[in-house]
Amino acid sequence: MKRLFLTFASTIAFTVAAAPKQPNILFIFSDDHAYQAISAYQHSLKLVDTPNLDRLAKEGMIFHRAMVPNSICGPSRATVMTGKYNHLNGFYNNTNSKFDGNQQTFPRLLKAAGYQTAIVGKWHLTGAEPSSLGFDYWEILPGQGIYYNPPMNRMGQQVKHTGYTTDLITDLSLDWLKKRDKSKPFLMMAQHKAPHREWSPNLKYLGWNKDVKFPEPPTLFDNYTGRGRAEYEQDMTLEKTFTKLDAKLTAPGSLNEEQRKAWDAYYAPRNAEFEKANLTGKDLVRWRYQRYMHDYLACILSVDESVGRLLKFLDDEGLAQDTLVVYSSDQGFYLGEHGWFDKRWFYEESLRTPLLARWPGVVKPGGVNRSDIVSNLDFASTFLEAAGQPIPADIQGRSLLPILRGQTPADWRKSFYYHYYEYPGPHSVRKHYAVITDRYKLVHFYEPDVNYWELFDREKDPQEMKSFYEDPAYEKTRAELHTELTRLRKELKVPDQDAPDSIIRPAGGKAKPGEGKKKQDAK
Repeated sequence: MKRLFLTFASTIAFTVAAAPKQPNILFIFSDDHAYQAISAYQHSLKLVDTPNLDRLAKEGMIFHRAMVPNSICGPSRATVMTGKYNHLNGFYNNTNSKFDGNQQTFPRLLKAAGYQTAIVGKWHLTGAEPSSLGFDYWEILPGQGIYYNPPMNRMGQQVKHTGYTTDLITDLSLDWLKKRDKSKPFLMMAQHKAPHREWSPNLKYLGWNKDVKFPEPPTLFDNYTGRGRAEYEQDMTLEKTFTKLDAKLTAPGSLNEEQRKAWDAYYAPRNAEFEKANLTGKDLVRWRYQRYMHDYLACILSVDESVGRLLKFLDDEGLAQDTLVVYSSDQGFYLGEHGWFDKRWFYEESLRTPLLARWPGVVKPGGVNRSDIVSNLDFASTFLEAAGQPIPADIQGRSLLPILRGQTPADWRKSFYYHYYEYPGPHSVRKHYAVITDRYKLVHFYEPDVNYWELFDREKDPQEMKSFYEDPAYEKTRAELHTELTRLRKELKVPDQDAPDSIIRPAGGKAKPGEGKKKQDAK
C-alpha cells in the first residue's frame, strides 16, 4: 500500500523548559482500536495510514507493550477511571455490572485540584452518571451508541444529532474547549464509539481503498490445534459469527434518506455482485475479511481525522506546549488473526492497546518504548502526578511520567496480571486469568467444565498457535510462572473465588453454592 506523507504546516517548539505545574490534559480514547491499525506501529501488513496519530508518535512517545487487565469495554473504562483492577472497582463485565459512582476517580480528584473537567462520547459505565465521577460537563452516548444521527444525553437532557458520530464527538469536544473557563486547566476526555462493531464508516470514506485487496493475516484460517476447548468453542469468527449487518448486507436503520442514498450507491452494486458469486468455505471467509477491513479501517480514518482536528485546535490556540495529550483505546482488537474479530482474550491482539503520549518539554520527541509493560491502570496516576497531585495509596497503577521522561524506574513491573470474567456472554469466551512476561504467558481457564492451563512462548511462537504447558522442556519455566502468578494475585488482592457480583446468571438467578470458585494455581 502506498504510504502517505504529511508535511506539517506548523510545528511545536519542543524545549527543555520546565513543564507547567498543572498542564491541560487531552485524553482521546477510542473503542476497539487495534494497534495493527496505526501506521506508526509499522505492522507488517501495512493496512492503513494514520498521519495524525503518527504525528503524536513523532512528537511524543509510542508504547509497544501497553496492556489492559480485562479486554472488554466497560471494565476497561472502569480501570481507567479508578486506576484499579476490576475486582477492586467492582465493574467486571458488560452484561450485569454496575459502576459505583461514589468510589474514588481521577476526574473527581483533578476537579478538586482546580481542573475544569468534561467528557464527550462513549460512556458505558452503567449505573453512574459522569457528574458523580467528577465531570463538570458531559454529553454521552446511551449504551454502545450508534454511528449515524445518534441520540445523546447532555447533562441529563436527551438530545438528537444529525451526522456521523465520530465527527459529532469531535465537534462537541471542540465546542466545549472553545467555551471553557480559560482561567482553569482542563481535562477533556473525547471518547469515540469507533471503531466498535458494526464498524460503520463515515459515508465520505466509502471506497477509500479503491477496492484494492488487503493482505491477509497468516493465521486467518487457524483451526485451533495445539490449544484447548476455550479456543475451539468461542463464537467470534469471520466464518461463523459474522452477521449481515457486520457485512453491510443490511443497512443501519438510523440512516436518513440522503445518507441512505450514499450508502446504497456504494454497497448495493457490490452486494449484488457478492450474492451472484454464491461464495462458500474459504472464499466466503476471504470476502468477509475484505469487507471487514474496508469498513473497520474506514472508521479508523475518521478517528485519525478527529485527532488531527483536536491537535490543530491546540496549535491554533497556543495550547500545545501546555497540554499533555494521550491517545489510547479500551483494548486491542482482532483484524482476522486466528480467524477472529472482537477482543476478550489474553492473546496479543486484544491484550495490547495502542498508547501514544505527547507533552512538550517533558516527553522527548520520537520516543519509542518497546519493552516496558504499561497499562490503562497507569493513566489515573499519570494524570494526577502531571497535575502535581498526590497519588492515593490504594491506586494499583503507577505514574508513567518517569518513563515518559526516559527514566524507567528500576522496580518497574516485569510481569502483568490479566483477568477476563464475562462468561456466559457474547462470543462465549471462557473465564480465564493469566500472567504475562516479556516472553511468556501462563493462562488458566477455570469454568467447572473447562479447567486447564496453557503456556505460550512468544519468542518461539510469536503468533501464539501452540501451548507448551505439557512440554517437559518447559518444566522450570512453568514452575516459575506459577510462582509469579501466585505472587501477583496476592499482591493485587485477587480473591480466591470470584465475587458474586462478577457472576453472570440468567434472569437474575441466584448463584449456586461455591459458584465462581477457583482452583488456585493447581498444576
